[in-house]
Amino acid sequence: MRTSVKLQPGQRGTKRWLALYGDQLFCVRYRYHRERRKRYTTVELIVAEAAWTPKVPANTIVGVRVAWGEADLARQVKAAGGTWNRTRSLWELPYGQIVALQLLDVSSGWMYNNL
Repeated sequence: MRTSVKLQPGQRGTKRWLALYGDQLFCVRYRYHRERRKRYTTVELIVAEAAWTPKVPANTIVGVRVAWGEADLARQVKAAGGTWNRTRSLWELPYGQIVALQLLDVSSGWMYNNL
């Protein structure tokens, strides 16, 4: 059996399934079985949704933006081995150090960017 077409919701050939499953519809596939001379229509549905944060290797270098006036935070990042990147105007240090320093709270006024 081979898959010939994979369609996203809203494309031609998905209207019937979109009406039936609505926002739960992820994709529609048409599969063909040559020997049996059959076409099978399959749908992939979203049945659950949850927050997910991808795991970042501890040695991945990430950038930390420290807001103006947060000198204590800048000293903490520097003491953990952070280096200043002048061109990007941010501190760079391994992700593992960010976790160890408990700097993952975005509401504290900084953000980290994957390099």
